[in-house]
Amino acid sequence: MSKLKSTFLGKEFRNPVILASGTAAMGREIAELYPLETLGGIALKGMTLNPKLGNPPPRVAETSGGMLNSVGLQNPGVDAFLEKDLPWLKSQNTNLIANISGNAPKEYAEIAAKLEGSAIDFIEINISCPNVKQGGITFGADPKAAASVVKSVKNVTKIPVLVKLSPNVTEISEIAKAAEAAGADAISMINTLKGMRIDINSRRPILRNNIGGLSGGAIFSVAVRMVNEVYRAVKIPVIGMGGITTANDAVEMMMAGASLIQIGTVLFQDLYAPQKICKGIEEFLDRENLSNISEIVGAVNLW
Repeated sequence: MSKLKSTFLGKEFRNPVILASGTAAMGREIAELYPLETLGGIALKGMTLNPKLGNPPPRVAETSGGMLNSVGLQNPGVDAFLEKDLPWLKSQNTNLIANISGNAPKEYAEIAAKLEGSAIDFIEINISCPNVKQGGITFGADPKAAASVVKSVKNVTKIPVLVKLSPNVTEISEIAKAAEAAGADAISMINTLKGMRIDINSRRPILRNNIGGLSGGAIFSVAVRMVNEVYRAVKIPVIGMGGITTANDAVEMMMAGASLIQIGTVLFQDLYAPQKICKGIEEFLDRENLSNISEIVGAVNLW
């Protein structure tokens, strides 16, 4: 599939399909089905400075066209990742994206500093987590707060930095521009939308945390719109995600402006979706007599 190859921030990608953070853990289970090297890359389970137990169950709920999750960033912490997971991952011959979260810029920086010099290819800053030092708002909802996190990470690492944006904002392009100005190398988007389901018999929310993040096909059109807005607002590249289920979805997201894509919720329906999506993208390129995926990035013709 030579048509699917590309270079992104200096790294070679066999294809544009990346497994989204939190949907394939650290890749061990997926590797039992097919080699991780068949993927463009994997965004690893979100990690924090110290271990987190996550939220109490129930933590997942099905909804029309997707699912809600409120896992709460359960993970063993960055030190355990470096000791137990990274030695195996670096032998898998695929691009590794470390997704990091913190409660303050200093925590993001500490995690990034620990990853510096490792086999990690990219750091994806998750700025959808509570900023406890600013009254519980999220870093991703405030341009200045987003910029402060990006600067703190860029100050301690030479690893390319992606900034994962929250869609739960009024003007996502303003957050993207602030991240770019602070030194971000690329944008990844979108994270989940806030949602809720209620059990009408118990009259309680299905999720123990009351609300969760909505993902899956239900959010696809929102993701396409936001990716296109940010693609037109910044000069750095964009990785698109949010409800991509088919090859046609992937092509559409790339036409909106995504250089690469991430898929996640579709894996709960079909673990072989990455291979099917890659095959479908290549078939589209063949039908359109195109030689490389770069020819469809941002190719939408707005009215």
